[in-house]
Amino acid sequence: MVRRLDVTAADGVRLAAWDFTEDTAPRAADGSGVLLLHGLMGHAAHWARAAGWLGRSHRTVALDQRGHGRSEKPEAGPFTREAYVADAAAVVERLGLGPVTLVGHSMGALTAWQLAAERPDLVRALVICDMRASALGAASQREWQDWFRRWPVPFASLDAVRQWFGDADPWVERPHPARGEFFAEVMTEQPDGWRPVFDPAQMLTSRETWVHDAHWESLAQVRCPTLVVRGLDGELGRAEAQEMVRVLPRGAYAEIPDAGHLLHYEHADAWREAVEPFLEGVLTSRQAPAPGS
Repeated sequence: MVRRLDVTAADGVRLAAWDFTEDTAPRAADGSGVLLLHGLMGHAAHWARAAGWLGRSHRTVALDQRGHGRSEKPEAGPFTREAYVADAAAVVERLGLGPVTLVGHSMGALTAWQLAAERPDLVRALVICDMRASALGAASQREWQDWFRRWPVPFASLDAVRQWFGDADPWVERPHPARGEFFAEVMTEQPDGWRPVFDPAQMLTSRETWVHDAHWESLAQVRCPTLVVRGLDGELGRAEAQEMVRVLPRGAYAEIPDAGHLLHYEHADAWREAVEPFLEGVLTSRQAPAPGS
């Protein structure tokens, strides 16, 4: 049974986390566990299939990051990189998950590797899912602003949500039902129809804090074992992914042939095949000292 855990961030923002650990799962003596971090506009339940099998053998928690899901959405923020990283650290410390294995998708992967770089004492291992280390630039941010303006909100029904994001959205090149379902999960019914549980303006603010900068320096500071996973049709290209592995002191690479950006959500079984050997290796053995430690 999934349990909600409420955590207060360092700046007082209330965060909702979800414990997927089964009662029969063994508890590590050192308290180590797995923390799952969704991407921009996502929520903890997008990890449900991954959390289901991880929770059978390891303490497994998924976080609704600030501004997302059931976590607080403070009007004044902050929605900075520092705030997201501090939130993840607070969850690890206050729930006793450390040394934790961080699994992050997209923006959540950036949060994960920045925490690993800044607080190596808290992090045992890391999985980066389809997140680039290079800067995306101002043009990318303008494209997102224009995209949010095109959303036909409020949606008349959840089927309308699925149809628009899965087929009618100009960003969709061919019908993509899983994408429609992904967005249907983060909608809530209002008196005038269905609207996102997040504030699009806050999402743009969150994105603004990382799209203009490259993140190679922080990636190079990650000393723990790290797996970089990409989908063949995702946003992270093969050349950049392999360069990320080269920059990482203890990097490894995995690729899912038929997957796009939503690799863990749309292709959960293939994603498991790609990451499970790595996760089992780091979760069932004592972590070796990082180079230079």
